[in-house]
Amino acid sequence: MITMGKKQGRQAKRGAHTHDDGGDLDAGTPAPARSETLTLDTLVTSVKTSRYLQVLIGLTLAGFLLRFYNLGGNSLWLDEASTLTFARQSLIGIWESTAGGEFNPPLFYWLEHGMLLFGESEFVLRLLPALLGALTIPVVYFIGKEFRDRNVGLIAAALLAFSPFHIFYSQEARAYAPMLFFFSLALLFYMRASRSNEVRSWVLFGVFSAVAFWMHFYAIVPVAVLILHALVTRAGEIRRDLRSAKNPALGLVTFIIVALPLLIVTVGLFFIRTSSAPSFGLQGISVVHQTLQQISGFSDLVMVLFLILFLLGVAVTWREDRNGAVLLVFMMVLPLAASLILSSSMPMVPRYLIYLLPVYFVGIASAYPALYALVRDRRTVYLVVIAAAVISLPFLATYYTTPQKNDWRGFSAELAGMTGEGDLVVVLPPYMAQPLDYYYSNATDRTLELGATTGEELQALRDSYPGRRAFYVVTVDILAVDPTGDAVNWLEENAGLERQHTGIYLFSSA
Repeated sequence: MITMGKKQGRQAKRGAHTHDDGGDLDAGTPAPARSETLTLDTLVTSVKTSRYLQVLIGLTLAGFLLRFYNLGGNSLWLDEASTLTFARQSLIGIWESTAGGEFNPPLFYWLEHGMLLFGESEFVLRLLPALLGALTIPVVYFIGKEFRDRNVGLIAAALLAFSPFHIFYSQEARAYAPMLFFFSLALLFYMRASRSNEVRSWVLFGVFSAVAFWMHFYAIVPVAVLILHALVTRAGEIRRDLRSAKNPALGLVTFIIVALPLLIVTVGLFFIRTSSAPSFGLQGISVVHQTLQQISGFSDLVMVLFLILFLLGVAVTWREDRNGAVLLVFMMVLPLAASLILSSSMPMVPRYLIYLLPVYFVGIASAYPALYALVRDRRTVYLVVIAAAVISLPFLATYYTTPQKNDWRGFSAELAGMTGEGDLVVVLPPYMAQPLDYYYSNATDRTLELGATTGEELQALRDSYPGRRAFYVVTVDILAVDPTGDAVNWLEENAGLERQHTGIYLFSSA
């Protein structure tokens, strides 16, 4: 559980929630003493005797399979191509890009820069997110175990292992899955620090929180919520003795020190990003609905079921650990509320809130004691783990066989078969040249590739190259940079639609 007053109370309470609570898969098998030295022999013995570890290993292996299978199957989309663009820069150049206005921290780009030693294939670019995504599964198990017991940990790990949302972003060359891995470690050590008040756990909470922030700016929100939770739940202790705030303060100071260069940059970037209305993303209550729907597996029906179980989990937790229940509520409600407010002034999409997954799944798993009380069957844990896999089957049935992103690979092959020497290839908006050029070479095709944003620019290109056949590569992103629809109107009047390939449109004019 999360907190207790005195050390003895904490130890007693922790023991009360790791015993055989009826659904224990290891009934009759004692856990190794904490003081026992961890060796290969003791590890092997633990795996052989613990069905929890056996199931966790199985879930982790399943998670690896689901995240690495067909990893290079989907073509790169815009954001992944942007990852490659930044990763090709020098380490200093990557930092200068962030300081100069790139709205993503440099750490993931630095890591991808190192990965380029192994090539620039889709598989290589997505390898780190897939690896760290799979490794998050055992971390979530330990979060659930720390929060309540091994049953909750196992169910939460199963929900993550088969989570369509997490699988999707573990197969994307972006920082979302890596950020979640490090934030999950921060959450784990926060829970341990709340229970034990150990300096080591508070420091590690600060370190991993900072690393998550270096991965993605929006990690600052859940870190702030955890700090707020620490202040609220320890308010009485701090009022009685200010020294009781020393260790939590050490965790905060550690975070600030490790993240300081990025914190300085973040202030300026925040004002830049909120200086005008967002040109993409969700606004208002749709941010909340779409986030909950997507983290529930892109299903409204599953979302309703999961929310009911989450609320039940909060109620069950409240009876025994009010601070833990408050943590569940704070970590779900406050980030969603902050995102709803910020959506009016900056782009907001559900993937930014991927850090909700461990808390969401632990909250759902915390409903298990109420479920077990109804059936009183030790196999219930197995059945819930299986149910987590079954719920994801509709998503998995088509995920690996249907393009999940704009298919620039297939489109580029079609484009190369249509263009000829001297033709113009005009990309709208111009930055879409990043995924296009990963697969299409105008040098090989002997075409002239240009970019345009408005109808005026398109007309200027036509006047500059009279008599040339032109192909216009367009995505809906053009409406983000040209919300007036000027460029689209020009294309409708001066060019004809040749074909649509996933979300990519090809117009042409003689």
